[in-house]
Amino acid sequence: MLIHISVKLFATLSQYTPDSSDQYPVKAGSTVSDLVKQLNLPEKDVKLIFVNNKKGMLASVLNNNDRVGLFPPIGGG
Repeated sequence: MLIHISVKLFATLSQYTPDSSDQYPVKAGSTVSDLVKQLNLPEKDVKLIFVNNKKGMLASVLNNNDRVGLFPPIGGG
């Protein structure tokens, strides 16, 4: 069974944004780690995860209509 989520990839990860990012299909029970693999993102480049505007983890389980934001390492002063 597939569920649909919204995926936003920021900064250097934006190049991996899928065409259907507003209704991206993933298998029910998938985690953020599964999503990262499905999008062919280098896992080491994903440093900050938000699921429905709350801090998430690679092990976070995704639910239908979740909104996922993934950020690379961000530097600054």
